[in-house]
Amino acid sequence: MSDDKPRSIRLNAADNVVVARADLAAGETLPGEGVATGGPVPRGHKVATRAIAEGEPARKFNQIIGFASRDIVPGEHVHTHNLAFEAFERDYAHCSDCRDTPLVAERARRTFEGYVRAGGRVGTRNYIGVLTSVNCSATVARQIAQAVERSGLLAEHPEIDGVSVFGHSTGCGMASTGDGFGNLQRTLAGFARHPNFAGVLLVGLGCEVAQIPALMAENWPDGDGGFHAMTIQDTGGTRKTVEEGVARIADMIVAAKTTTRQAVPASELTVALQCGGSDAYSGITANPAMGAAVDILVAEGGTAILAETPEIYGAEHLLTRRAASPEIGERLVERIRWWEDYTARNGGSMDNNPSPGNKAGGLTTILEKSLGAAAKGGTTNLNGVYRYAEPVTARGLVFMDSPGFDPVSITGEVASGANIVTFTTGRGSVYGCKPAPSIKLATNSEMYARMTDDMDINCGAIADGEMSVQEMGGEIFAKMLAVASGERSKSEKLGFGDNEFIPWQIGAVM
Repeated sequence: MSDDKPRSIRLNAADNVVVARADLAAGETLPGEGVATGGPVPRGHKVATRAIAEGEPARKFNQIIGFASRDIVPGEHVHTHNLAFEAFERDYAHCSDCRDTPLVAERARRTFEGYVRAGGRVGTRNYIGVLTSVNCSATVARQIAQAVERSGLLAEHPEIDGVSVFGHSTGCGMASTGDGFGNLQRTLAGFARHPNFAGVLLVGLGCEVAQIPALMAENWPDGDGGFHAMTIQDTGGTRKTVEEGVARIADMIVAAKTTTRQAVPASELTVALQCGGSDAYSGITANPAMGAAVDILVAEGGTAILAETPEIYGAEHLLTRRAASPEIGERLVERIRWWEDYTARNGGSMDNNPSPGNKAGGLTTILEKSLGAAAKGGTTNLNGVYRYAEPVTARGLVFMDSPGFDPVSITGEVASGANIVTFTTGRGSVYGCKPAPSIKLATNSEMYARMTDDMDINCGAIADGEMSVQEMGGEIFAKMLAVASGERSKSEKLGFGDNEFIPWQIGAVM
């Protein structure tokens, strides 16, 4: 960073804190702010620009990010030692900021090269999936995939991206009704019908709570020949199940070779929005840039799924104001209330998030983190709120309820229909996803340089003064189209995605 660049970032004229652009020494004057630092302040952390009395809110983005736990003097480092989380009333003002978004004419829309499936669904990858109804069938499912790899079938069909196994740790020792079973049912159904699969095999044990007929009671594939189900007990044990599984996948591969990429409009993209390993720059660079890309996508007729309910807490009022109807806004508030009750019942707090890494990067409270995280959703209307892994049917920006734990959240977004993932990170998350490719967006140039093998785009160029948020949003959208067309993302090249399938578990393990 050159010496002539500002030493701090002011995000709104009404803020009483600014963000350090570099490590600041004690006694360093901040040009334009009229204060000098009272002690060292790490890069990305906050500096008070005026006195903040005990109990008074600190403001960033002209929004409340916490309350002073003691008097704070101008120039003081503002962080966990003097700023605390407190709940406060938000004005939801449903639909007050709702506005029409002009759509690009269909004939003028940009395109990508995708796989068109039965019923018009469009995929960005061409995998064969092996799902498991229960943890008890995970080893057999893995052995089926390994046997296919040893057989040489995949080498003969380079148009297939691979045979991927989606094992998990639940499916039994659980209630056969309620939130836990519903989450698993919707997740498996969403993966079974996902357009990034050329074919899917569901493998069960046979005696588990998650019986295959019960799982398939809702929203499963309609029997177009690309979906098969079997249990180990009915098939005759491990060896016979592996043999039968290999035979069925061989048939799927032969059928899949007739499907090739073709030009489809960008409106066929459904993008999962995610941030993980966040830092203070997430809400300044990568998340707003992703939001700018989302605005482009929505104008092109596409869909973006915002998630991580605990990570919009304290910023949800900015989304309810953009709700396309009062009912959509109320549904989001209902999810917030559910989470408040859920954490209280389990002896937690909504402020348990941010993580230690988030705090080391300059984020102090969940209120501050949420304001940055919500920026991923851009500026268009909120057109729907969905349960975890529920099929997304609306176009434009929507919200899906999920935890903030990235693999769990993205598992639900992919099950809801996302055929590509965009993921911002400031500390350096190395997450990758199958079957939906994940694009990694670095929030700062230092981390990008250190972890360039994992990062697809450096959004730190915004803080460095080299690009605007809008320019970076255009670059992100172009990368979405390229990856959707078959360009492999960094996480794909590194082989991520085999261990990141984690359905959200709720309820007692019996």
